[in-house]
Amino acid sequence: MTLGSKLAWDDTVLPFQLDHSNIRGRVARLDGVLSGILKQHNYPASVEALVAEMALLTALIGQTIKLRWKLSLQVQSKGAVRMIATDFYAPEAEGEPARIRAYASYDPDKVNDGPAMDQIGDGYFAILMDQGEGMQPYQGITPLSGETLASCAEAYFAQSEQLPTKFALSFGQSTEPGVAQHWRAGGIMIQHMPDASPYAKDGGSGEGGLLLADDLLSDDEGENWNRVNFHLDTVDDMELIGPSLPATDLLYRLFHEEGPRVFDAQPVRFGCTCSEDRVRQSLSIYSARDIEKMTTDEGRVTADCQFCGAHYDLDPATVGFEAEEVSGE
Repeated sequence: MTLGSKLAWDDTVLPFQLDHSNIRGRVARLDGVLSGILKQHNYPASVEALVAEMALLTALIGQTIKLRWKLSLQVQSKGAVRMIATDFYAPEAEGEPARIRAYASYDPDKVNDGPAMDQIGDGYFAILMDQGEGMQPYQGITPLSGETLASCAEAYFAQSEQLPTKFALSFGQSTEPGVAQHWRAGGIMIQHMPDASPYAKDGGSGEGGLLLADDLLSDDEGENWNRVNFHLDTVDDMELIGPSLPATDLLYRLFHEEGPRVFDAQPVRFGCTCSEDRVRQSLSIYSARDIEKMTTDEGRVTADCQFCGAHYDLDPATVGFEAEEVSGE
């Protein structure tokens, strides 16, 4: 296998459907996307792992949104990691890549050497959908629960969307011979088709009464779901994260009895939407007195993008609503 074919599935999301089980899913592999996200910050290893997991979840979930829509995932917590925010920007046109960005806010004095989820305290997991100008944004929230961010996402889909959902994820530092060490991630998401989960049983069997997959399925549907989950549980880390196994071969190995059908792969790239115009727009609500308080000793107004690290240096006389009024005269 050539290097080109090895890397063909990197930074892509491949949607598929299991026709015999009425289950849909996606396979994602991230490489350059993670490098673009993580090189912007010198995160501790446990924070890097959380950002990598959130970026992978964002790629898997975001692939389904329509052109020009935006999907955002957020974790807000009372732990050492206060917030993780990710955005998935759907392509502007068919065939173009989607863009992903992500960052974390954390207290360096509270981060420890324990597992990644130990850095997160009580809080919530949220998914936000922006369908564009003139449309009402959608937001769904569920309490943080489970031992991984993936389990939080599974709880969200069961509770807020009533869709049985399962993730198998792997992420970590690549140590390929002759290749500079860098982060890679790979994962599979499976989900019952909406018409296969039309109702939820009373109450919930999860912690705190949260709905789980078994609460959403009839006996026959539950049998199909459990069988596919059994096959998914046999996947190993190298199958998910390794560069040499095509995603189509992985799907056939796992689900050949379920009638897998694949669709066009979605390329994804690291990308940010920040710009000087957007910074000026965000400052347009402030008066000259407010702008004066933001002005540095050097007589400038500065702003830094947390997602991509871009630095903006502006003349205070040109920002704020009073500056806009002057320029408009």
